[in-house]
Amino acid sequence: MSGEAKRTAPILAQREAVEGMPSHVAIIMDGNGRWAAQRGLPRFEGHRKGIEAIRRAVRTATDLGIGYLTVYSFSAENWRRPVDEVSYLMGLLKRFVRHDLAELHANNIRVRIIGEREGLASDIRLLLDEAEHLTRSNTGLTLVIAFNYGGRQEIVGAMRALALKVKEGTLDPADIDMATVGLALDTHDIPDPDLVIRTSGEQRVSNFLTWQTAYSEFVFLPCFWPDFDETAFRSAIDEYFRRDRRFGGLSVRAG
Repeated sequence: MSGEAKRTAPILAQREAVEGMPSHVAIIMDGNGRWAAQRGLPRFEGHRKGIEAIRRAVRTATDLGIGYLTVYSFSAENWRRPVDEVSYLMGLLKRFVRHDLAELHANNIRVRIIGEREGLASDIRLLLDEAEHLTRSNTGLTLVIAFNYGGRQEIVGAMRALALKVKEGTLDPADIDMATVGLALDTHDIPDPDLVIRTSGEQRVSNFLTWQTAYSEFVFLPCFWPDFDETAFRSAIDEYFRRDRRFGGLSVRAG
């Protein structure tokens, strides 16, 4: 490789073999509807193409050695969408689990679901339970699917659980700290995200992992989710490597 080529090589290519790769990447998959609208297609087609993008993201995360990949598949607020769109999204979830679960399991991928399950249709709950049960012993990438999920709702649920323990006399309010709250969240066994990626150019968190992303790095990409591919994923990782993560302290680079 020439000197010039070495100077312009992507940061990821230079760092992939060393420490520093984010252990947990979370993705807000945005832009399915706008992707379809730009092409004169129904929104449903954007959602269908979005499933293909999830498959690409899982493959790339596995190739990069990322330990956890969380995808925001259906928010607690998404129930406000038109009934036919919600019905289609539920159908996509069923097809994804039925068609992809065996391959995920064969590739040693563990599936975790976070979000509220109370009130979901019984067939959906059974599918979610099946995905977690089948893959529970896998040791490769953990694919976390945030389904019927909202960050504020999660915190409220945690507060209720802790309040109940206080009421029962099994928890002293003076003992409640950040670790106690963290253990009451859906993600109690999942590390906080190092990197959050959002597609479509929007720059907001949309009630996603509200507690867990306090010190995450955010990368906002202009591409719509159906166009998210390995190149886009790696570009976000490249940007992550450029960041100086201080966690409220002094810069390590300032040395």
